[in-house]
Amino acid sequence: MTRTHRTLVAALFFSGIAIAQTSPTLQTRPAAKPAAAGAVATVLPSEDTVKAFLFQMFGYDPTITWKVGDIRPSEVPGLAEVTITVNNAQGSNQNRLLISSDGKHAITGDVLPFGAKPFEDARAKLEKGLNGPAKGPDKATVTIVEFSDMQCPHCAKAAPGIEQLLAQEPGVRFIFQNFPLPMHDWAEKAADYVDCVGRASNDAVWKFIQKAFDEQANITASNADEKLKAIATAAGVNGDEIAACAAKGDTLVRVETSLALGKSVGVTGTPTLFINGRNVPGGAPVDLLKKMVDFEASQK
Repeated sequence: MTRTHRTLVAALFFSGIAIAQTSPTLQTRPAAKPAAAGAVATVLPSEDTVKAFLFQMFGYDPTITWKVGDIRPSEVPGLAEVTITVNNAQGSNQNRLLISSDGKHAITGDVLPFGAKPFEDARAKLEKGLNGPAKGPDKATVTIVEFSDMQCPHCAKAAPGIEQLLAQEPGVRFIFQNFPLPMHDWAEKAADYVDCVGRASNDAVWKFIQKAFDEQANITASNADEKLKAIATAAGVNGDEIAACAAKGDTLVRVETSLALGKSVGVTGTPTLFINGRNVPGGAPVDLLKKMVDFEASQK
């Protein structure tokens, strides 16, 4: 195996922070927009080509499996973005490949925003699309957005650190956005409940989220409605009404809107935080997050 191949394999399994889970697979593939004059057109590889590539990369090991997700134009002009999930004995990891227009080169890893104000585009997109429960001052200097999955164990693990940060930074505004992952069999249902509880009571939703995280090990796809309804009731809302709300089509649309928002700002797993538009893995230490918050506050 060449050094390049080893690097790609390592990147696919270990890129970023290991707590990031597999991002959702969307079934639609938006067509590439017509290229502006002088711009490089985005050419999307076929799913068969991507599968053939993955077979050549990982076919030597029968314990490794893979799945192709999105194939769409990336935020980088002229490059296609391919989302892939790779599984081995240690678990599942998701990554994206950026494919050159000639179909002969793939880049793996993070694509960083650049410029004098690199996080402004993401910040603007978030401000326009947020629909999750929020707490903290409406006109805070610093806004933290978390994209989270209620079935994600790493999200549950990160939650106390986020609460600690918010206690230390009472002037921060915090918004929780649903980002249920397709690898989790009751995450989408839980996201529906979060959305409905949040619209019913902003006080109750934070209790619901924490209790659902605490009860993760006891919730299954078969008992999710029963468990989530009970948690909603204990949080202070009507469990039957929340269950009915969770089953409605408009609730599903709201969750899908949150998913699309996350995808639009580069979310590839959970938990992911944005501090004034800056993408930060949700498992980052509290002291590091606090430094970022204080830095953003100082910019004003």
